[in-house]
Amino acid sequence: MIRVAFYLILIGAIAYGVALLADQPGDVIVTWQGLRMKTSLLVLGAATLAAAIALSFVFGLIRWIVRSPIVLSRLLRNRRGVRAYEAISRGLIAVGAGDIAAAQRFTAEVQRLAPGEPLALLLGAQAAQLAGDRDAAERAFQTMAARPDTKALGLHGLFIEAQRRNDAGNARAYAEEAARITPSLGWAGTAVLEARCRDGDWAGALDLLEQQRRMLDKATYRRRRAALEDSDRDAAKEFALEANKLAPDLVPAAALAGRLLAEGGHLRKANRIIDSAWRANPHPELARAYAELRSGESARDKLKRIEAGARRVPGHLEGALAVASAALDAQEFAKVRGELAPYLDRPTRRVCVLMARLERAERNDEGRAREWMARALNAPPDPQWTADGYVSDRWLPVSPVTGRIDAFQWRVPLTGAIAAPIIEPALPARVSVTPAPREQNAIIPAGASYVRSAPGPVKAEPVIPLVHAPDDPGPDDIEESNASASQDSSGWRKIFQ
Repeated sequence: MIRVAFYLILIGAIAYGVALLADQPGDVIVTWQGLRMKTSLLVLGAATLAAAIALSFVFGLIRWIVRSPIVLSRLLRNRRGVRAYEAISRGLIAVGAGDIAAAQRFTAEVQRLAPGEPLALLLGAQAAQLAGDRDAAERAFQTMAARPDTKALGLHGLFIEAQRRNDAGNARAYAEEAARITPSLGWAGTAVLEARCRDGDWAGALDLLEQQRRMLDKATYRRRRAALEDSDRDAAKEFALEANKLAPDLVPAAALAGRLLAEGGHLRKANRIIDSAWRANPHPELARAYAELRSGESARDKLKRIEAGARRVPGHLEGALAVASAALDAQEFAKVRGELAPYLDRPTRRVCVLMARLERAERNDEGRAREWMARALNAPPDPQWTADGYVSDRWLPVSPVTGRIDAFQWRVPLTGAIAAPIIEPALPARVSVTPAPREQNAIIPAGASYVRSAPGPVKAEPVIPLVHAPDDPGPDDIEESNASASQDSSGWRKIFQ
């Protein structure tokens, strides 16, 4: 509204000025080189305005002609940029979709339209990785690493390629260079930290962890520092206590701190630390620390302490196993059976071993003890310290496979493994055999087929004998199987029953 009012005022002012000039009498006379020009003031003003407009048009035309090559090149460059952007977008989508042919086609188009652009180099490297051309991918990453704007990206790509070919030395060098130029890179800091841990440079690892403190969340920092400070079992008591303070539920730190405090006579503080970790994470190592808290103590006193700890985690298998083991040492055989009874339907290996020890100690029954040891062979495994598929009999601060800090977890081995399809070899051609009477337990060759005796033609079907792994027989079932084995004349037929 303001603009409209201003426009009307301006038009009115111009009209008023023109009318004022038209109403004023007078002439304008110009004499130049013998020429004498006489006109009115209004005509002179109109001629001057027309001349100015003509000169402006001529100057604009000359300027457009002079600048036309620059404008044309800019237009062409913008068109190439748009086409390159579209090709990069489609190429990245093809890489994400796993379309190797499309990714390579768009990569070639991008290299033609915008060679040397950061996104073009990235697309070329990812397309080469997708096609399995490691040399081309490494060359692209080296090109990016040589440029200041893409150096961090290039070093990350070179680090990944070095890891894929198991070149730990170059991988560490790339990570250290990336961490030096850009300290905020999380992957570089983690890689350097894991490399120092693999080399056993615990002091250097702690220094680097302190430098990364602001980039890590509080829980991750405290857990990693606790793991590193507990890495040396011969460290001072202060380090063990600090590790326990940073991560109270870390089993090795709590057990070590409890033992060191107990050795120094601080039994109440040791008991409090072990008890806190036991409540959060019942573990056999904590149960042993509970039992060994007071040296020279009788087996019954140890049993009372273990029972008190087991009552804090009711219904937990580790509590029952700890009480059963302590009761067995105290020769409280009825208590051992009572603690293990709820777990005898599907016993683990440790339960079977404890039952075997119980049969030997209570009844001196070697046969029943061997039966329980036989059951232990097929019983479900117990949790162990596991990291990246590596099983250890004790906790380690870093994974020996990948170097990850605090990678070991107390769980059943192979839990969470990636399930892969089983590739079976092709079955041999079917072999037709004539129907003949056979025994119920006769062995049929794998891939063979037989024809049932029935009126009319019957299509032969393959019969593949399946050998099932024997389930947990239990003590009673073992006796029955031994009795039936003595009556069977062929030991091989028993497999197919």
